[in-house]
Amino acid sequence: MFDLSQLERAHTVVAAAMPPTPAHAWPLLAERLGTSVIVKHENHTPIGAFKVRGGLVYVDRLKRERPDTIGIISATRGNHGQSLAFAASRHGLPVTIYVPRGNSVEKNRAMRAFGAELVEHGEDFQAAREQAYRHAETSGLHIVPAFHPDLVLGVATYALELLRKAPDLDVLYVPIGQGSGICGCILARDLLGLKTEIIGVQSTEAPSYALSFAAGTVVMTNSSDTLADGMATRVPDPDALAIIRKGASRIAQVTDDEVAAAIRAYWTDTHNLAEGAGAAPLAAALQDKPKLRGKRVGLILSGGNIDFDLFQRWIAPDAVADGKVLV
Repeated sequence: MFDLSQLERAHTVVAAAMPPTPAHAWPLLAERLGTSVIVKHENHTPIGAFKVRGGLVYVDRLKRERPDTIGIISATRGNHGQSLAFAASRHGLPVTIYVPRGNSVEKNRAMRAFGAELVEHGEDFQAAREQAYRHAETSGLHIVPAFHPDLVLGVATYALELLRKAPDLDVLYVPIGQGSGICGCILARDLLGLKTEIIGVQSTEAPSYALSFAAGTVVMTNSSDTLADGMATRVPDPDALAIIRKGASRIAQVTDDEVAAAIRAYWTDTHNLAEGAGAAPLAAALQDKPKLRGKRVGLILSGGNIDFDLFQRWIAPDAVADGKVLV
């Protein structure tokens, strides 16, 4: 999909808009997992999530190769849309984003704040995505898919940062939504000639990639009813699936309750806010705890964009049940 020099050039594009994100070894997390662990903090980007990198690289190429583009359009549950809005604003390019009804209130507000025109449509991401494509056909706007080589190239820059800082990682846990993050990690690892095992993580309520990985072909699901909206995917991308099947060892599945426990662990052990997808790798590592002793573990905290009411429900469920409000 790309070579190391292309990845390094993409990192230069990203670096013009943001500094490298930190990768920290947290002693309390190490105690919790019973082994050495390093967290890549993609919750510390200008949009609070890793996808900003893909948007920056995608829009940079688009403006260089198609300067007459009148605007872009896409669909999202939040972070992809924020990424495109952030990147497009740097080039004065209008952006329209479709989201499903009932989408994260705070992610919607953030997309609008970055300059996106927001349209609510459908009951889930797939319905919003299909409508965005129909709109693109009639409006002349450039459609940005959820998975594309330039998006993967962009987000692979976080893996480049991490794996150059910690080339001795034995295993790396990465959440899967539409697949750009884990594909970026696989490709960066291979370009650097490393042997790090990469494990994808999905929700038990949205296991389309896990089912497809096992079946060897795309398997769609009828619903994606998880509170971890960054992993709420019903229809896998076939190109992403091919890279994942070739380069990942397996795909773990975590429940919403396990994700909630991981969000609380990140808060108590590191004082970092994790959204559902961002906490999922820690949830999967906790499942594997007996097998991780003596290994050096990497966790991708892919984002921290979680609505306050959901965070409150997950971080202190007993207080919410008693009618208390955290301030």
